[in-house]
Amino acid sequence: MAIDLGTVNTIVYLRHQGIVLNEPSVVALETINGTIKVRAVGAEAKLMMGKTPEGTQTIRPMRDGVIADIDVAEQMIGHFMRKAQGSSSKLRRRPTVAICIPSGATQVERRAIRQAASSAGAGRVMLIEEPLAAAIGAGLPVTEPVGAMIVDIGGGTTEVAVLSLRGLAYSNSARVGGDKIDEAIVSSIRRRHNLLVGEATAERIKFTIGIAHLPEDGRGDVMMVSGLDTVAGIPREIEVSQQDIAGLIADLVNQIVETVLVALEQTAPELASDICDRGIVMTGGGSLLRGIDGVLARATGLPITVAENALAAVALGAGRALEDPVYDGLMSTT
Repeated sequence: MAIDLGTVNTIVYLRHQGIVLNEPSVVALETINGTIKVRAVGAEAKLMMGKTPEGTQTIRPMRDGVIADIDVAEQMIGHFMRKAQGSSSKLRRRPTVAICIPSGATQVERRAIRQAASSAGAGRVMLIEEPLAAAIGAGLPVTEPVGAMIVDIGGGTTEVAVLSLRGLAYSNSARVGGDKIDEAIVSSIRRRHNLLVGEATAERIKFTIGIAHLPEDGRGDVMMVSGLDTVAGIPREIEVSQQDIAGLIADLVNQIVETVLVALEQTAPELASDICDRGIVMTGGGSLLRGIDGVLARATGLPITVAENALAAVALGAGRALEDPVYDGLMSTT
């Protein structure tokens, strides 16, 4: 079993079956007579975000690609493992599990992930770095003496790596991703319009009209957004345009571009030559933001390709690393 334990979504890959689960990394906790119990996990819990009654709260145990609340993360992982195993009678009771981690994860963060997975029911726990898994999932030749560059924009982090000969020749991780874009949308709308919107609304705005650069006509598409007027204290609706979104997330997009440019500067000449020929491959949910591939192409002068299954590339790569002996040695147990 391979698990992409993401800040926003958790994806589970079963050996010889492929992706069997893709759900939000959200847990709803309920307090009854002083005892905290899990009320819902995944998609059901996400529906409760911002709408919970007294005594119930929703928690996202992953922040910036690593575990922020180990107890809740353990329960979430256990729930997803049991749900995934329910679709297969061939798995052992304590299966070998490969978990994806950010390339910049500290030893403390690695131990936390390993501990949570073991406590949740995993037997042997293997760790694989996210950019390496993303490259395998995107079909890059990571075992060959050829330079390849991957940019994986997730919910919590952006992973940039240059790969060659079964390893990372260079890697860097910036704590910028889909979450930061959502937070920027929430804070900007509150500051500009005195309107308070929730995380789910910000995410919907991002998916509907999010764009990485100013639209050609200067304004672009628009949508109506509802929230709570912080001055009058009543619900109110406003119009938000693509021009608004491009302006408020410009700094975040620039941080991603700068991370890529720094990686190119640090790349060895022969590897840089390969990258010049092959271009850069993008994965992760953030790579689906409108126009971000064009922004990167203009900044680097290189061809940019968004992987065919960008959202699931990390989980697919981790799963293939478990299945195919050609990738032996790419995962660690420490």
